[in-house]
Amino acid sequence: MELLGEITADRPLLVLAVKEEAQFLDTELPVLLTGMGKVNAATALATVLGRGPRPSGIVNLGTAGALRPGWTGTHVVGTVVQHDLDGELLATLTGEAYGAPLTLPDGGDVVLATGDTFVSDEAARARLAERAPLVDMEGYALAAAAELAGVPLRIVKHVSDEAGEGAARTWRESVAECARALADWAEANTPYRS
Repeated sequence: MELLGEITADRPLLVLAVKEEAQFLDTELPVLLTGMGKVNAATALATVLGRGPRPSGIVNLGTAGALRPGWTGTHVVGTVVQHDLDGELLATLTGEAYGAPLTLPDGGDVVLATGDTFVSDEAARARLAERAPLVDMEGYALAAAAELAGVPLRIVKHVSDEAGEGAARTWRESVAECARALADWAEANTPYRS
């Protein structure tokens, strides 16, 4: 976890997983780099929100794999689901619901599936495509932490790969282009500079 800048109540916090995704951000807004995966994302965001002050909002910028053909570009997410938590089984064991889909107030109809697996095989991609067009490793965890803290969140993902064979190579090759697109989106859609 690395926090760049100072969080204040009058401006949003930009949250990204890794420095490669943030490489073109040139902003006066605070930036939190969480590390990859749900645990890193949730604990990093909860830590900074718990320390206070809380930002006016949170914007998660990051890369995502496309689970369905034709998905490219930058997308504002409307709903996040966990693809690696069997909430139905847990409910039968405990009677409690865990990991229900989370709807984001400023999102559209794009569904993002989050899990701690970097999806890079065709069978997993096909299975997940039934639930969502995009997949990442942090979105749901950030949404859960933000919801618990009462801080509004927007999730913005740029497609880096097709979440199939060769996805890891494709991500490495495309992350700089994705980072440029995410920085451009942030500049156009946030109070990027004072």
